[in-house]
Amino acid sequence: MSSVASTTTPDAQGHFGPYGGRFVPETLVHPLQELEEEYLRSQDDPEFQREFQYYLREFCGRPTPLYFAERLTKELNGAKIYLKREDLLHTGAHKINNCIGQILLAKRMGKTRIIAETGAGQHGVATATVAAMFGLKCVIYMGAVDCDRQALNVYRMKMLGADVVPVTAGQKTLKEAINEAMRDWVTNVRTTHYILGTVYGAHPYPVMVRNFQRIIGDEARRQILEKEERLPDLLIACVGGGSNAMGLFYPFLNDSSVRMVGVEAGGEGIISGKHAARFQGGSLGVLQGTRSFLLQDEDGQIQLTHSVSAGLDYAAVGPEHAWLRDLKRVEYSYATDEEALHAFIRLARLEGIIPALESAHAVAEVIKRAPELPTDRLIIVNLSGRGDKDVEQVAGKVKL
Repeated sequence: MSSVASTTTPDAQGHFGPYGGRFVPETLVHPLQELEEEYLRSQDDPEFQREFQYYLREFCGRPTPLYFAERLTKELNGAKIYLKREDLLHTGAHKINNCIGQILLAKRMGKTRIIAETGAGQHGVATATVAAMFGLKCVIYMGAVDCDRQALNVYRMKMLGADVVPVTAGQKTLKEAINEAMRDWVTNVRTTHYILGTVYGAHPYPVMVRNFQRIIGDEARRQILEKEERLPDLLIACVGGGSNAMGLFYPFLNDSSVRMVGVEAGGEGIISGKHAARFQGGSLGVLQGTRSFLLQDEDGQIQLTHSVSAGLDYAAVGPEHAWLRDLKRVEYSYATDEEALHAFIRLARLEGIIPALESAHAVAEVIKRAPELPTDRLIIVNLSGRGDKDVEQVAGKVKL
């Protein structure tokens, strides 16, 4: 193929190389086909594109700034650091970009009810927000553990009119929330659309969510060319399912001079059950609709995961990320809880910006890499969300 981007299109069955696809119960085959057809129609429909851009601009607050982190750059004494400020979007994270796109598709398909899963709660808040805006019923599934550590976002979802269902099965985190959302969808496919929040799940979700999020990278590309008159040398983003990272990376895939690093959750270290770094200890498997890299044992049982960040605490990674790693186009590293907490405080103190714990994993990678690069190099880090939701949890772990 002629370009990296074209090799990650994916194919008609939703495969990125050996990854992706559609592994679902028969009941969900038709709604997924319906969604794919509506999505493909929408891409060629000027009216849909106008509406999508209108809400991103007028409701969400795009474009977001590309902000020069002057004090962090000076402190690290290396590459020049820019922050893509997705934390400034309405609802506080990049999740709203995808939710706007999917709620418009749901309307076009005549759906009257919206469901979603959420880990850190930002996708749940964004889903509840767009459902309220369009007057649709909304149910959010959230692991009971995540409900406790993200109590602020639970209350925000309820304020917006959503029913929040705590999931008490298994590890009581994101994987179990997705299981419950899929069970609901199987039961209510005629009236319900499932707004899945990341570049994961059965086709067409990985490619659809990536394309709704690529506005992050499209904007960053224009902005860095305006500010520096050249492309960046390095892009850095955290990777849970991986939508904020794919959103930033995708428009740069064909630019061979631009290196990219995705940062997973290293938790308490790369010890079984103590992290969520799929590329450090994972293997190929099928989970929740798609084939990708999973943390699983020799018998295929999904292993326990851990991260201080609810949004990165998931046993699988988006299939396109697995493919980009195989192609050696994107490098994947990890940050531990301790490194992320340190980065959380450091960015707050140096730049007056409190990042989400998810984004703090990417900032931790910047703290490692920037000092090793010459001062004429450029880094863009995706600040995927703001940290209001995490302050109480951090307060219990970090003595100021």
